[in-house]
Amino acid sequence: MGTISKHEKGAAHPFHSSQLRYAAAYVLITSAVLLVLNIYAPIMIRNLTYASQSHAMLDKAQLLVSAFSNSDRLDGETVREVIQSVDDLHTARVVITDVGAHCVYDSLNTNAAGIRLVLYPEVASALEGNDAVYIRYEPGLLISKAAMPIVAYNRIIGAVYLLERDSDQAALIASLQTTIFWISIGMEILVIIFSVVFATVYSRRMGELFVSVRKLHGGDYSARLPERGHDELARLGTAFNRLAARLDQSEGVRKQFVSNASHELKTPLASIKLLTDSILQNNMDPATMREFVADVGDEADRLTRLSAKLLELTRLDSQPAEDRELVQVRGVADRVLRMLTPVARKQEIRLALDCPEGIVVLATADDLYQVLFNLVENGIKYNVKDGSVMIRSELVSDSVIISVEDTGMGIPDSEKPHIFERFYRVDKARSRKAGGAGLGLSIVSDMVTRNEGSITVTDRKGGGTCFRLSFPFYPMPEEELT
Repeated sequence: MGTISKHEKGAAHPFHSSQLRYAAAYVLITSAVLLVLNIYAPIMIRNLTYASQSHAMLDKAQLLVSAFSNSDRLDGETVREVIQSVDDLHTARVVITDVGAHCVYDSLNTNAAGIRLVLYPEVASALEGNDAVYIRYEPGLLISKAAMPIVAYNRIIGAVYLLERDSDQAALIASLQTTIFWISIGMEILVIIFSVVFATVYSRRMGELFVSVRKLHGGDYSARLPERGHDELARLGTAFNRLAARLDQSEGVRKQFVSNASHELKTPLASIKLLTDSILQNNMDPATMREFVADVGDEADRLTRLSAKLLELTRLDSQPAEDRELVQVRGVADRVLRMLTPVARKQEIRLALDCPEGIVVLATADDLYQVLFNLVENGIKYNVKDGSVMIRSELVSDSVIISVEDTGMGIPDSEKPHIFERFYRVDKARSRKAGGAGLGLSIVSDMVTRNEGSITVTDRKGGGTCFRLSFPFYPMPEEELT
């Protein structure tokens, strides 16, 4: 089991959590957005209110100005008649001035007419021929001012000035601002709660991943993560479980490999030890001693073969694949049969070849040679007297099929799924007697796979076994054919 170091414990501190930082960043971003909203929304509300109030004030001023359109001069009596003829404007103050800015009428101060100058900026702008509006918002009060020139017979004869204080619209603006503020506060609280919950859940899932990784690092390959959801963490959990299962399987294979290798090496070593002890402890005649020494040599040869196959497996597992080239199947098969002909004659086995010229596979020549050699050698070892072994190659669709058929004892169906496993032997007693360690077919499978091929085993019609190799077809370049 893995252990957790002090450094790892310190790394799990909440303030070092990336999830907490992400949640804090999310809160800060939403806070900034809500702050901008609280600044921008009141401004927009005020601007809309100002625009609406400006139009209303100018409409009221225009109503008064239109009433003076037929007057060529402004005096107290004329102004009073016009004011009386106009409906209530609902304004706090109405001021009428002449062209010299003298007050002609003031709804708040009737005694100021004719004796006071009206020096408001809005009035000055109106006497210059411009419409003037000024809106100001104060807490609890919206103050609106408007001025418009009075034009009669294409000349300015005075100005209209209106003042309005509206507490209702001011209260509406304040209410909207307050509502937006409290909605923002509520949303921020929800964001904080969501962020904390999200960080907690996410941290818990990440914590499960870290714990499982530590277990895996400590050699506990049974560690698994719950596969729930469809997000990135779920996909990461699925990938982690596959990796853990692969490592668990590899560890099981490694332990089994070490156990089998130890067992296979122990048997010939024990035999050698027993034979040498017998030679040293007993007075033997020369013929018996030579027989014992020959047995020691046989066991040493067996150790040599086993070591060579173990080294070959180690090479296949650790070294990258060599550069491949187009290899003529017939040429390699010819070499294999020439090398194994003496062994086949000794076992009274016939070797045959049916490989047309021009069939090539993309592989390393050494790998293809070793594959065919191992298969033919097995076909010879586990054959019957006067049996045969045939190498056949053909093109089927876009694949090169190489078959190695023998007339031997065959392989039971229940054993076929396991024959490419390391140290697996179908007939253990006969395999051991023939010098086999259950590694030849494993080496064949590894070599075929690393050359992008596949291998299957079936029963041969008439008895025996057929190993079928399949490789992608690559046509031989024309210059090499000629």
